[in-house]
Amino acid sequence: MNKSIRNRALTGTALALAVSTVLTACGGDGSASSSDAEADGTASAKPAAAVKDPLVATFDGGLYILDGESLKPAKTLKMAGFNRVNPAGDEDHVVVSTDTGFRVLNATGQTLTDIEYKGAKPGHVVRHAGKTVLFTDGTGEVNVFDPADLSSGKKPKGRTYASAEAHHGVAIELADGQLLSTLGTEEKRTGALVLDKENKEIARYEKCPGVHGEAAAENEAIAVGCEDGILIYQDGEFTKIDAPDAYGRIGNQAGSDVSPVLLGDYKTDAEAELERPTRISLIDTGKKKLRLVDLSTSYSFRSLARGPQGEALVLGTDGAVHVIDQDSGKVEKKIPAVGKWQEPLDWQQPRPTLFVRGGTAYVSEPGKKALHAIDLETGRKTVSVTLPQSTNELSGVVPGH
Repeated sequence: MNKSIRNRALTGTALALAVSTVLTACGGDGSASSSDAEADGTASAKPAAAVKDPLVATFDGGLYILDGESLKPAKTLKMAGFNRVNPAGDEDHVVVSTDTGFRVLNATGQTLTDIEYKGAKPGHVVRHAGKTVLFTDGTGEVNVFDPADLSSGKKPKGRTYASAEAHHGVAIELADGQLLSTLGTEEKRTGALVLDKENKEIARYEKCPGVHGEAAAENEAIAVGCEDGILIYQDGEFTKIDAPDAYGRIGNQAGSDVSPVLLGDYKTDAEAELERPTRISLIDTGKKKLRLVDLSTSYSFRSLARGPQGEALVLGTDGAVHVIDQDSGKVEKKIPAVGKWQEPLDWQQPRPTLFVRGGTAYVSEPGKKALHAIDLETGRKTVSVTLPQSTNELSGVVPGH
């Protein structure tokens, strides 16, 4: 990488985070102000001062809405249950996955809106080509909308699709209106299909066992992971890239619109209660080749991200953010971020989480109730804060995809 991260980041958040982002599941000095407001997790019309570039972090019992620069809580929302957060795709909103479905949070305005997509087991949230796609595992329902329409405060009019059977799945709409969605049942997941604008099936692939996760690369190469490699859909055709092992699961991926190479995890023990892998996968969607890189440290499904130049970023259990050249596979540097940690057996339990926006990496440290902002170019921590409670998931607004 011979161009400055900072220079590229200054071209805008849109370039830096044009990647599709999904919710995956299987799998300092500052402190909170005493004036931080608390509110129940219900919709409110009460205006609040706008929060600039907000982050949202979950904790046991609610959400913190954090100022994107100081990282201090601007507001605390009480919300029972295990909640998940993901960018909605505009400059104001975040999607919150709750026990009853997807809720839309106006993070800039510090209020939970009335916009809700009800359904059991809300799963993956994908942003790509100006559309946001929700997949509800408990029903198999897919909802597609333009995130720009969220500003009205009303539920956007959008596209819907009902999977043949409910399953833990994911879907993505391409720039031309094609919709790729996974195939499966509650017991078995097998592959993916593609629909045209009228939801008529135009392509199908059913040799991707355990299909999971999604990412988009340069030239709109769309990938979903398999237990024996990865499946690529591009230019109207499916291509399977086999793993070097009989069981080589790539269940979580991170993509970048400025690179043809995808970053994925890589697991080889089908019988493990929890495998703590040390290798990651780099998938060249142009050459249709897969490379494994050993980091000599394990990581979790919340450890993968991409930088503004497409560089692969992995938060290791050694406490460092590993910056990997996506083309050569070389680990270019290790940025100290948090203390050493171990992934918990229960995927819902807190662990350090990496969220990247522009040229900044945000890393949570639940064991110390801490949150850090790190400049990816210099490797320097620019802000560290201590929060009232340990956080679990971490996300924020990401406009311009």
